[in-house]
Amino acid sequence: MKKGALALVLGASFLLALVGTAVPLEAAPGPMGSPWWENYDVRQSYLCPGRGTVVVERNDSQASLLSGGYRSTLFREPASGSELSFRNDDFLVTLQGDVLTLEQATRQVTCLRTEEV
Repeated sequence: MKKGALALVLGASFLLALVGTAVPLEAAPGPMGSPWWENYDVRQSYLCPGRGTVVVERNDSQASLLSGGYRSTLFREPASGSELSFRNDDFLVTLQGDVLTLEQATRQVTCLRTEEV
């Protein structure tokens, strides 16, 4: 399988887990995390109604989403006002205050921050 196709499959699987059409969203396990060299400054936990927990690790240039055994890396893009936006080939993540919004095509999931971990 080509690298781009594999990334698409993994990204789609991650979003399907979030929206609940394939696998129910589970809390990200404690030991699961990003590699040390990605050097994330912030680690926050978000609750998606009826779906479970998503952990976001981020720094000034990229973010990593951890959920249900999946990890997806996204890269920062310009955003307006106080919001932060991160994107990869599969979806867009927007952080504004305590709200995390995940978007792919016409699907959107809105989550609320629960705690910093």
